[in-house]
Amino acid sequence: MSDSTQGNCFVAMPPNTASDTVIIGRNSENPSLVGVAQEVAYYEPSESLEGKAHYLPDCTPLRVVLQKPSPGVWGGDCGSNERSVSIAITWANEIKGEVTVYDVIRLALASSETADDAFDCILELITRYGDDDAKFSLIVGDPTKVWIISCAGKNWAGQQILKGVHHLPNDGMAVTKDYEKSNEDLGETLRKRARWDGEGEIDFAAAFDSTPTASTKWCGDKPPDDGTFTVTDMFETLRSAAKEESSRSASVFVLSKNGISSHWFTATPNTSESVFKPFVFAPKPKISPLTKAPPDGGSVTLLHKLHGQRKVSALEHLKALEAACVEEVTAYLKEHPTVTEELDELMKDCVEAEVKFYR
Repeated sequence: MSDSTQGNCFVAMPPNTASDTVIIGRNSENPSLVGVAQEVAYYEPSESLEGKAHYLPDCTPLRVVLQKPSPGVWGGDCGSNERSVSIAITWANEIKGEVTVYDVIRLALASSETADDAFDCILELITRYGDDDAKFSLIVGDPTKVWIISCAGKNWAGQQILKGVHHLPNDGMAVTKDYEKSNEDLGETLRKRARWDGEGEIDFAAAFDSTPTASTKWCGDKPPDDGTFTVTDMFETLRSAAKEESSRSASVFVLSKNGISSHWFTATPNTSESVFKPFVFAPKPKISPLTKAPPDGGSVTLLHKLHGQRKVSALEHLKALEAACVEEVTAYLKEHPTVTEELDELMKDCVEAEVKFYR
């Protein structure tokens, strides 16, 4: 796959968020792939590294939920694991190499207990297997910390987000000058390439010809810093930011330090006319087969197909369904310290309830 990948990403942290949560929202964008479905898939530990475990031979695999850029791709463009670590692409120029950026996301999620672990895993993978022409930026978060990582071949820089709300650029590498970490030989590499004269700060994105120009202004009113920003507010932010001609799907990860994290996916294009379905790492979670493409090589899931045939009137009913789902899930997570088998089929039930409105 050689198409570039964009994710219009938003991050909200305390003091803006409720209950000390970290909320990451992402609109997946690519006008050339709008007609191709984005699958949502769940993997048990025995499956999460299947076929590529040799890249992380000492790892004890974790459970992973993954959004795939297109059917048949091994990795994903965003996802989470059972330890409340989430990773998402903000931008990538070309998807190629022995280990692609999609592979990196799945491998890191399958092996990381914290955002710092994922940071280290990503850097290990690109240092060993990174393609010299590949450039990309990732968000890596857990309930206590968020990193932005930009990579150019085997060179990288990492910037930590500590608080507040942020809208990241989706048309170039997000890390410029304000980064805390980078590869040790970055300066020497740039001097050899005549990209830095040894004086002053290094602008990572500019040094590798990938300075973003997209607006980083928050879509809609900027959230107040009073702890009231919730998952529903992130839904509406993504809907405001979505462009019909390029919006492929949307996802929101609510990472909780004091409770249960939840992960929300539309699994349908055009975020402004889609609804979010919840997933939690219950004992034996199930995702509806309607979010998977047929095994014969098709590019469209049944959910994607039925969404494309929807009546305009269905959206009003679906928004009410989404609101009720958020209310019920929020109440459950507040009342329960752990997830029981009661939520095993949470996303499956929500997907199948949505489909009833399309038929």
